[in-house]
Amino acid sequence: MIRILKIAAAAAAASALLAGCSLLSTPDPVQLYRFGSVSGAGEPAAPASQVQVAMRRPEFAQAVREDRILGVTGTEAAYIKGARWVSSADILFNDALESAFAAQSTRVRLVGPRELTRAPQALDIDVRTFEARYASPGATPVITIVARTRLLNTQDRSVMAERVFTVEQPADQNRVSAIVEAFDVATRDIHTQIVGWTDQNAQALPNPTR
Repeated sequence: MIRILKIAAAAAAASALLAGCSLLSTPDPVQLYRFGSVSGAGEPAAPASQVQVAMRRPEFAQAVREDRILGVTGTEAAYIKGARWVSSADILFNDALESAFAAQSTRVRLVGPRELTRAPQALDIDVRTFEARYASPGATPVITIVARTRLLNTQDRSVMAERVFTVEQPADQNRVSAIVEAFDVATRDIHTQIVGWTDQNAQALPNPTR
């Protein structure tokens, strides 16, 4: 009987230990965030003759292409713990930029990938930097976005216009919610600049036949 009781006690202890390990291995909760709200209400009146421009999804650097939020201090980089974007950063950026064109552009109409009409020019965007930069550990970060933007002739792939946009937006505090808000403000800023620049540089070219 004593031996049976000892075995039962050992089994109970092992079960409790396994349960404790299971609890300890439970991942921390992750809060999801988004960016890219569009300022301005409603869409502008469509001009009589719009310039058509195709846009593929902006290309992001590998470190920030997915749903993690990158923080950089000097030469050290780490993802912000407990926070992720609700979708991949390149998808959120693309969707918000399309909305910005719809709400703010006065000349350009983006041609979607499923449309049969081919646009005579294309907008190519390479987002090289999309991060929270810290001057020192624990400091309030500055959101930094750098994007190289080119307007291409789709017939011969020549560059019609090119510009590198840089936006820096300080966060109010070193808190995740404040950092996300600064990302949102910075994204709206760079999108407004890209829309205005594209309006200015896009040309009224005939649509390609093929």
